[in-house]
Amino acid sequence: MAGSRARTKSLSTEQIIEVATRICDEEDIEVLTIRRLASDLGVGAMTLYSYFRSKEEILDAIADYVMGNFRLPAAEETSPSAVVRDLALAFLEMMREHPSIVRLFSTRVNTTPESMRGAFEAVIGRLREAGFKDGDAVRVYGLIVQYSLGFASYQAPRQWGRQDLSGGEELRRQRQHFYAALPRDDFPNMVGLAEDVTALPSDDQFLFGLECLIGGVMGRVGAVGDAESGHPDAAPTN
Repeated sequence: MAGSRARTKSLSTEQIIEVATRICDEEDIEVLTIRRLASDLGVGAMTLYSYFRSKEEILDAIADYVMGNFRLPAAEETSPSAVVRDLALAFLEMMREHPSIVRLFSTRVNTTPESMRGAFEAVIGRLREAGFKDGDAVRVYGLIVQYSLGFASYQAPRQWGRQDLSGGEELRRQRQHFYAALPRDDFPNMVGLAEDVTALPSDDQFLFGLECLIGGVMGRVGAVGDAESGHPDAAPTN
């Protein structure tokens, strides 16, 4: 009993959320249960109910935790195009580091001060500093988040697209072979373009889409002080 009380006394909300986040990221959201979380924390299940009333509250807290800890990229390049590019890559990095946020971000709205400050307020502020005016900064923020979220969701089950993963090259070879081996009469385009089709969930595809997005943004809304029209390819960070 003394050991149990000691563990309970040292338990913190942040510790609970960190362990819950790890379970969701490394395994799956469905794997997370109060009983499983309590077991990983070394406490009784009833102890967790004094912190959270349900699994849904824990999932809300995970989303708040991840969004609140969003890492705003260093402002090394300050042109509007560069800022949009860096922010999109930073959001993709966050979604790779915490794959559970892709699903959580699609199913709930974050309204805690911490989550709004990290991945909302600070990002819009960076866009305004870069020269985007008022409502344009908000609309560009939306494009960045929506594009990064959509791509991360598409890439997640298609791991052959991850150029940073060990074994990725072999996965790409297998996938290309799969497309190339389809009946040519039924799938002439996919067979003939097997290599290109395989690359759809790749980092290069993300960068291609990102440059198209930036070009469209600058052509439609523009920003003060930007004359950039292109940028050399660079792989997203891990």
